[in-house]
Amino acid sequence: MKLETAPSAPVASRWNRSARLLPIATAALAAGTFIVDTVDPNDISFPLAYIVIVLLASRFCYGRDLVLVAAGCIALLVLSYLISPPIGPTQDALMRMSIRSIVIAVTAYLVLQSQSAQAGEREKAALLDLTKDTIFIRNMDDVITYWNRGAAELYGWSAEEAIGRVTHDLLRTRFPAPLTAINAELHSLGRWDGELVHTKRDGSELAVASRWALQRDRQGNAASILETNNDITERKRSEDALQLAQAELAHVARMSTLGELAASIAHEINQPLAAIVNGAGAGLRWLDRQPPDLDEARQMLARILKDGNRAAEVIGRIRALVSKSPVKMDRLSFNDIVLDVIALARGDIERNRVVVRTQLADDLPPILGDRVQLRQVLLNLVTNAIEAMHDHDPRELVITSGNDEAQNVVVSVRDSGPGLDPETVNRIFQSFFTTKTEGMGMGLSICRSIVEAHGGQLSARANEPHGARFEVALPREEAQTSTAQLRATQPR
Repeated sequence: MKLETAPSAPVASRWNRSARLLPIATAALAAGTFIVDTVDPNDISFPLAYIVIVLLASRFCYGRDLVLVAAGCIALLVLSYLISPPIGPTQDALMRMSIRSIVIAVTAYLVLQSQSAQAGEREKAALLDLTKDTIFIRNMDDVITYWNRGAAELYGWSAEEAIGRVTHDLLRTRFPAPLTAINAELHSLGRWDGELVHTKRDGSELAVASRWALQRDRQGNAASILETNNDITERKRSEDALQLAQAELAHVARMSTLGELAASIAHEINQPLAAIVNGAGAGLRWLDRQPPDLDEARQMLARILKDGNRAAEVIGRIRALVSKSPVKMDRLSFNDIVLDVIALARGDIERNRVVVRTQLADDLPPILGDRVQLRQVLLNLVTNAIEAMHDHDPRELVITSGNDEAQNVVVSVRDSGPGLDPETVNRIFQSFFTTKTEGMGMGLSICRSIVEAHGGQLSARANEPHGARFEVALPREEAQTSTAQLRATQPR
């Protein structure tokens, strides 16, 4: 589909001058042709100039006016014949005149058909210019052949400046996937949808939701690509601001959790440090012996090294917990995260005399996720369970892992506390809802947001025979990878 556009001011000025001179030139050519045909009626080729006259008239005459021009040319041809008949048989002369008249009529008919088709194309172009969407057409070499008014307003280039340019060079397009892969999908399905980043004439960037449609000719060959874009820059900025706010809120929650576990952290660090100090004193005594007991000193140094590494691991867990680093999706073992959380909360567990039992599946498949955020989720569930059992005996915390029917990786945290109130169980994941006298009501809400951002679900229900049961279900690594690839090809 080839669409015409309105000419720019300089072009329009030149076109207006030509439009005024062309009718005069056409009339002069018609008069000259009539005179020459009348003076020399035996010239069989010059009357064909009437065809040129019809073609010239088609530049400024349309419909009925063009029919009148063609009829006038035929009338001049007949009048010339009547004034000065050609030498020779009359029958042959009439036959030549009839053939010329038919040729002029057929030419006018074909020109009228072409004008009708062009008028239809201009109407389509006018309709496309009414929309606020950016619409342009490019050929199979990505050269722009049509550029609507919406595109000119959004990007800053007029149609005259954009047509003939390679679209991806003009807009400096950034793609969500290799262009070869996008073109392969376009040729396979006939369409492609996705998000692109374009650069405007003033150098600023904008995000667009882009839709490509492949146009084919009558033989089924790819002929052109119709591209429609909607500016989603503000929406993307809002989404980024929301993600930043959620990250800040999660950071606040982590800091709150860290404050609640300060005593536990001190206990965790003091244990290996005390072991290191005692080991160092014992090592010095082994070395002061006469002769020095090097074997015992060597063993003691090995224990000191082990305790030092244990203290470093504790500090590493604390640093990760309070880190504001961006989300990093890594290949993780959910069982390892469970063990990290138990180690981090060990002081709180011992102080509250909680018995912890774990039932972790050996064949648990890996997941993709952010270790810090998933550790935060489980740590929140564990600390909530410990608090719930504060005034209840026995105090038993059971953490299990396995696969559900949908082959998701599931970690369950069960306690033996008072359980969940049926009237409020549906509200516990809502922001600012809490049953604690000093709670903020954000912990479980943030936990659910984190789990859902990983493509999973966080649920709660009563535990049998008593207590509460919270379950985190995350898709396996293969399923998460497939979902991420699918989302990358869909518009937002």
